[in-house]
Amino acid sequence: MSLKEEVEILRQIPLFAKIEPSKIKLLAFTSERLTFQPGDLLCRQGDNGDAAYFIMAGEADVIVDTPSGQIKVASLGKNDVVGEIAILIDVPRTATIRAATELTALKITKDVFFRMVTEFPEMAVEMMRVLAERLVRTTDDLQKAKENLQRAENGN
Repeated sequence: MSLKEEVEILRQIPLFAKIEPSKIKLLAFTSERLTFQPGDLLCRQGDNGDAAYFIMAGEADVIVDTPSGQIKVASLGKNDVVGEIAILIDVPRTATIRAATELTALKITKDVFFRMVTEFPEMAVEMMRVLAERLVRTTDDLQKAKENLQRAENGN
């Protein structure tokens, strides 16, 4: 994939939609290009978060370890971002990300990520919006799970 193609894909990610192409080109140029085969891990739950991954092609599963085993909680694909939570707030990875298909990603280190957010405040605002949307979805999912559990306990 050429640098020009990477820039075009990155421009489709909401996080970068309002950033000048020349600045996105710089981001793409400073990022590490990685290819994962099905079953390969991008990151593992509990590991330190040192980078975010921007999926350029392919699909991945989001897997959470629970006392009863691993649970797939989401699927990711082209234009999705993973790993930003761990690099934003210095917490261990909240999930394992496993390639479901051959997957190409740009790995952006914590230092580069923070430089970008500092230099381009609109990127920080968009990041907040994306994380807020995830929180709303997670809250909705938890509420539905709670209701299903209550129905099951009541025999309905």
